[in-house]
Amino acid sequence: MTELATRAQAFGLIAEGVAAGLSAPWRLYLARGCRYLSLSVGDRGEWDAWRTHLGCPELSVRVYDAGGDIRRSSVAEIVLDGCRISVELVEEVSTDDLERLLVVDPTTIEPEDR
Repeated sequence: MTELATRAQAFGLIAEGVAAGLSAPWRLYLARGCRYLSLSVGDRGEWDAWRTHLGCPELSVRVYDAGGDIRRSSVAEIVLDGCRISVELVEEVSTDDLERLLVVDPTTIEPEDR
């Protein structure tokens, strides 16, 4: 997909991903004028698959308090022909998970540290 000038082209980009075996996003938002397309996915595996499929070089993670619940929002973005495309995953995390947020690779934490 080299141009996202129309709604049909933007939805075609998502249809290509699903046809390639990716899970369909549970929420899709397309702004008027096709300048912003946002996909929300259900788990980390889907997020990784979509960001790899789209080639998203921009990654950001935000942790916040949502009325007593701690949430982590992971966002991958790419700009394609003037259209900003983002893939977002929102996960609830517990205080047990906070230690993992401070480690680059959570799998390197020793079992007694978990």
